[in-house]
Amino acid sequence: MSLEIREANSNKEIKQFIDFPHELHANDNNYVPELYVAQREMFDRKKYPFYKYGDAQCFLAYQDGKIVGRIAAIKNERYNDYHNSNIGFFGFLEFVNSKEVCQALLETAKNWLAKENYDYLMGPTNFTTNETSGFLIDGFDTPPMIMMAHNPSYYNGILESLGLEKEMDMFAYMIYTDDASDKSIKLSQMLEERLKRSGITIRNLSLKNFKAEVKEIKKVYNEAWENNWGFVPFTDEEFDHIADGLKMLADEKFAYIAEEDGKMIGFSISVPNLNEITINFKKGRLLPLNIFKILLNKKKLKTVRIMATGIQEAYRKKGIEAIFFAKNILEARKRKLIGGEASWILESNTEMVLSAEKLNGVKYKTYRLYKYPVKAN
Repeated sequence: MSLEIREANSNKEIKQFIDFPHELHANDNNYVPELYVAQREMFDRKKYPFYKYGDAQCFLAYQDGKIVGRIAAIKNERYNDYHNSNIGFFGFLEFVNSKEVCQALLETAKNWLAKENYDYLMGPTNFTTNETSGFLIDGFDTPPMIMMAHNPSYYNGILESLGLEKEMDMFAYMIYTDDASDKSIKLSQMLEERLKRSGITIRNLSLKNFKAEVKEIKKVYNEAWENNWGFVPFTDEEFDHIADGLKMLADEKFAYIAEEDGKMIGFSISVPNLNEITINFKKGRLLPLNIFKILLNKKKLKTVRIMATGIQEAYRKKGIEAIFFAKNILEARKRKLIGGEASWILESNTEMVLSAEKLNGVKYKTYRLYKYPVKAN
């Protein structure tokens, strides 16, 4: 069977690029289609913030005229400048159960990036490490939470057979409402009272003052994460773009701000798990009626995703992370939710891992970023 890799540039080809996973995962009951409108925006070079400093080329693999895979080769010099590295990236990788197809896609991405003379490629990142990243390597038996990856279990074996190695693992912890440690919650409440006496308080996010809140969150986020593996500061355009999307999802009762004498020093943002609804959206389309399903069922969701937490370095190890987790659990109990997923947490982030485990959180999914050699050993 003939295998051919072609660039995907036209509107029709980009649509095929976006829609390919729906056919690939058609028999996977845990697959959740990405919303088409959001995916399409990512490939709009005039609108999507990534293209202000980066570049990418999409490719489709065809076998006997049928699409059997996709990949994007990605240049992200902002990452390399920040980390003093020389790395190329691949993303949006999806492929049928074929080593030949996967290898051809990776080689195509490598060749497109060859003139940059990178040390190796890392991925998947769609497009940056601040966005959906990694392949699921365990925890295939449940659907992903909002903005988290899901893929067939055969990916890992094929990638390893092609010489790809682990770059970093990221964990997802499920903290079940009924199983959360009551002792840890009580200790967190006592700790919150102690911090209050020293001028540190915890409050809910204010959607009424959303722009002002986002401005301060951006500062804390970039400061808090600056030494984390893989982190690159958001540009203003990137952060504002994400904030605009989250505002439509945000729930003040699941978003917390830590302050010292009125100055923001930390935050935690959780969002309702819309995947509970969108799992049934054919090809991720909102129109004509699916948008109303979101509006009508948003308050009926049973899980949330604790998706972003940041605490300035000087205020870590004071238990603020544990307080954030405990507040999420208490609100979830009030609403009779199943629980919340804390994700993703770097395997090297021992403080966050410990906070999740103290609340009886279960590490139920692991995601992996791989490195792909581009030079002969």
